[in-house]
Amino acid sequence: MQIRLTSVLVDDQEKALRFYTDVLGFEKKHDFPAGGGRWLTVTSPEGLEGMELLLEPNGIPVAQTYQRALYEQGIPATMFFSTDIQAEYERLKERGVVFAGPPQKTESGTMAVFDDTCGNLILLHEV
Repeated sequence: MQIRLTSVLVDDQEKALRFYTDVLGFEKKHDFPAGGGRWLTVTSPEGLEGMELLLEPNGIPVAQTYQRALYEQGIPATMFFSTDIQAEYERLKERGVVFAGPPQKTESGTMAVFDDTCGNLILLHEV
């Protein structure tokens, strides 16, 4: 069994695409109409082969409530990894990414949380 696709709810797919590609540096993989939105996926050039992130529209009330509740409680929607969190933190700050604070060392490693501008907090963890 493998995980090849995971998703993050977004409040605006076009804005999410710009953030995840232009700011984070991911690459668009798929983009075609699906239901009332788009099947819109991105991949990381540093990531595992075949792994995609679906930028899923939060078009139904339960999705909006869930996304808002996670955000308001300070709970990240997903986690990304970096081999050099300090360098990644500096690179992303230069690109305008808003972090909750600088990277912090914890029992489980060094982490930082940022806002993806699409309704989510993302946890960045050093590996």
